[in-house]
Amino acid sequence: QVQLVESGGGLMQPGGSLRLSCAASGHTFSSYSMGWFRQAPGKEREFVAAISSNGFRRYGADSVKGRFTISRDNAKTMVYLQMNGLKSEDTAVYYCAAGKSFVTVVGGNPDHWGQGTQVTVSS
Repeated sequence: QVQLVESGGGLMQPGGSLRLSCAASGHTFSSYSMGWFRQAPGKEREFVAAISSNGFRRYGADSVKGRFTISRDNAKTMVYLQMNGLKSEDTAVYYCAAGKSFVTVVGGNPDHWGQGTQVTVSS
């Protein structure tokens, strides 16, 4: 079982940057692929980015490519999402997720979810 706790959300002006963190519990963290998802008001939850268990594979949604970067530190059991060039349409609750397969995380079917952290981009 993996428990996930997100942090780092908040209010930011357009063009600004935020770094989200996800703290994972459990000694099997390094075997999980990790991902970030988001859900804007009135919309379905959508995939943002994923990283494989060893960090060698990364994949991001077209809407965030070139702006968002996912990374992980297996020694600290942490996952990060660096968000640059924020836009108003990035406003959403951001969720950290863990899955046994990189493909299933990218496909939106991870095994574990965090509670989410709010990101609001507004002037």
